[in-house]
Amino acid sequence: MFSRKQSSQASVSEDMVNKQKRYEALVHALHGDIFRYAYWLVKDKAIAEDIVQETFLRAWKSLDSLKEEKAAKSWLITILRRENARRFERKQFDLVDMDDVSLVDEGLSNETEIEHRELRALMANLSEEYREPLMLQILFGYTGDEIAEQLDLNKNTVMTRLFRARNQLKDALEKADSSRGYNNG
Repeated sequence: MFSRKQSSQASVSEDMVNKQKRYEALVHALHGDIFRYAYWLVKDKAIAEDIVQETFLRAWKSLDSLKEEKAAKSWLITILRRENARRFERKQFDLVDMDDVSLVDEGLSNETEIEHRELRALMANLSEEYREPLMLQILFGYTGDEIAEQLDLNKNTVMTRLFRARNQLKDALEKADSSRGYNNG
C-alpha cells in the first residue's frame, strides 16, 4: 500500500514538472507576440504588461485544455482579448475638467516617427470590423484562414474586410497627403 502511494505522488510530481516545462516553453515562444498585440490593443505599456500577465496566469490555470500546440497563439490571443474586455467591466473612469488640464505639445523628433503616428491614427480610425483583422495580419502575419478562425468569421468575410481596410487606409493616406500638398506628379 505504501509503495502505491509513493508511485501516485511521483506521477503527480512528474505531471507538474511536465506542465511547468510546457508552460515555460509557451511563455518563451509567444510572450513577445502577445505583448505586442496587447500594446497595440491598449496603447499603454503598463496596462499591456498587466493584461499579458493576467493572460498567462489564466493560461497556466487552463493549460490542460490546450490540446493542440499549433493553436497556442490563437488561444492566448483569445484569452488576452477577454482579459481586455474584463478590464472595462470593472473600470471606473475618472473624469477631469478640461479647463483644469494644461495640454503640452511634445514635438516629434523625425519624419518617420510622424509618419508612423499618422498611420497608427488612420488605422485607429478604421471601424473595429476592419481594424482587427488588419492588425492580426500585420502584427502576427496570420493568414485569412487563421484570422477567420480567431474572429469566428467566414474566410471570405475576412478577406473582404482586409481588402476594404487597405482601401480605406489608402484613401485616407492620399487625402492626408493631398491636404499637405504632397501630390505625386
